[in-house]
Amino acid sequence: MRCPTPLPAFSVRFLLASLAATFIGCGGGDAPFPAGFYYGVATAGFQNDPGCPTVPDAECIDSHSDWYDFVTSKEIKNDPSTFVTGEPLQHAPGSYELFAEDFDLVKDQLGGNAVRLSLEWSRIFPTSTVGVEGYEALKNLADPKALAHYHAVFAALSQRHLLPLVTLHHYTLPSWIHDAVGCHKDVLHCKANGWLGKDVVPEIAKYAGFAAKEFGGQVDLWATLNEPFAVVIPGYIFPTADRTNPPSVSLVQDPTPDGQGHNRFLGITAALSMIDAHARMYDAIKHNDTVDAGTGTAARVGLVYNLTPATPRDPENPKDVQGARDLFYIYNEFFLNATIRGDLDANLNGQITHRDDLAGRMDYLGINYYTRAIVDGTSGPFLPQLSQRTRFNPLTLTLWTEYPQGLYDVVMFARSYGVPALITENGSSDQDHAAAPHYLVQHLTQLQRAITDGARVEGYFYWTLVDNYEWNHGMSMRFGLYQLEPDSKKTRTPREAVDIYRQVIAAGGLSADLLSRYPLPQ
Repeated sequence: MRCPTPLPAFSVRFLLASLAATFIGCGGGDAPFPAGFYYGVATAGFQNDPGCPTVPDAECIDSHSDWYDFVTSKEIKNDPSTFVTGEPLQHAPGSYELFAEDFDLVKDQLGGNAVRLSLEWSRIFPTSTVGVEGYEALKNLADPKALAHYHAVFAALSQRHLLPLVTLHHYTLPSWIHDAVGCHKDVLHCKANGWLGKDVVPEIAKYAGFAAKEFGGQVDLWATLNEPFAVVIPGYIFPTADRTNPPSVSLVQDPTPDGQGHNRFLGITAALSMIDAHARMYDAIKHNDTVDAGTGTAARVGLVYNLTPATPRDPENPKDVQGARDLFYIYNEFFLNATIRGDLDANLNGQITHRDDLAGRMDYLGINYYTRAIVDGTSGPFLPQLSQRTRFNPLTLTLWTEYPQGLYDVVMFARSYGVPALITENGSSDQDHAAAPHYLVQHLTQLQRAITDGARVEGYFYWTLVDNYEWNHGMSMRFGLYQLEPDSKKTRTPREAVDIYRQVIAAGGLSADLLSRYPLPQ
C-alpha cells in the first residue's frame, strides 16, 4: 500500500527510516496511527549497559556515576531506608556489548523504526569539567573510548534505518558532581551535592552542548531530562520501597531562604534546578546542533515527563476531589507550566513569576505513562512546608493499578500546552502471563482514541526491549519484550507481546482481531 505523505518533521538524515514510517503507518480503516509515526522501544544506559558477556567489567560497567556508587556501596545496601537490593550490575543485559544485536531485534523482529536510548554523562566525562570551556578543551578531557562507543552505536542505528531519540540525563549524574553516599549520610554538608549545588546547571548545559556538537551529525532528536519528578520525590521527599533515588533523604529543609524569606524542602530546590537545567540544556543543544548543510534539518529538543493522572478515592467526597487536584498540580502542572510556558511557581503557593528565559523551550513533550494515583484528601495541607496545596495524604496513595484510560487522559492534558507529544515510555512488568499483550493493546487503543480526538502524537516507544536493571530493584522487575536469559546474555527470548507489537507496527494500528481479543475494561 502506498500512502503519499509529506516528509515527517524528523531528520532528513534518517530519510529511509522516515520513508519506512510512512509506509508502515498510513492511517485509515484499521490503521489510525498517522503517517510518519515512530514505533520504537525505550532503553537507558545505566539499566542496559552492564552485564557484558565478554567485554571486561572495567569498560562495560560505568563506575563513575552516582547510581553506580549507590547500588554498590555496602553502607547504602545495609541501610534499610534506601531499599536497595544490591544485586550485582553484572546481571544486567550487557547492551554495551550487544547493542547491534539488540537493534536487529527492533528492526528485523519488531519491524520498528526508532530507538530511545541515553548517553551517560559520567562515561563521557568521568572527571570534572568545572572550569573547562570550549568544545576542543572539553574533547581533550572526554574519554575517547566512550566517544568512539557512542559514535558506533549511532552508526549501527543508521545502518538499520532506526532513528535515535537520545536522552542526555536519564537519572544518573557523574560522581564528581554528586556524591550519592556522602549526601545520603549528610545532605546538607556533602560537597558534591548534585541537584542542590551551584555547579550542576552550568555543567549539565555544558555537557549537553558538547554532546550536541559531537554527535549532532548522527542525532537530531534530543531529550534533556528523564522524569525529573521521579528524581525529586524518591530522592529528596519520600524514598519508598517502590522507588528510591540517590541521595535518598526524606523531607530535609533547605536552610537557605529564598528571595522572599521562605524556607522550603530540598526537593523543591532540586526541582527548581532541574527546571533551569532543561532550559539551559535546550539552549546549548540548539546552539551546537544547528541546521545541517544540505539537509535543512535542525535539532528538535524536548523533555521526558512521567505524567500521572490523579483520581479521588471517592468522587463524591469533596476532600478527595480537592486532594486529587492538588496532587495533579504539584506532580504535573508545576513543572510543565515552568518548562513550557515559563510560568514558575517557585514556592508552590500560587504566586507565579513569568520567566522568558524558561519559556518557549519545548519542541515536543515526551510522555512516560504507567499508572494513575488514587488520592485520599485531607482537611488541610499534609506538608505545609512543601506547599499549602498538599491537601492529600501521600502515605495512602494507591499506585500501579492498571488504568489504560490514563494514557488518553494525559495525552489530552498535554495537548493543552500546544506542543506535539511522543509516548516515550509505556509498559508492564507483569510478564508471567498474558498481561503484557493485554496491557499493550489496551493502552494503544486509548492512544488511538486520543489521536482521533485531535491530539498530535508523533510516536510510541515501548518500555523496554529486554529485561534490564530496574534501579534500586535490580533485576526483579521484568519489563522486557524479550526475556533476558542470564546464563547466555546473547539470548533474548521473545515474549508474547513481541508478536502483538509486530502486528500493530505492520498494520499501522490495531486490527479488529486484536481489539476483540484484548477489549478495554468496562
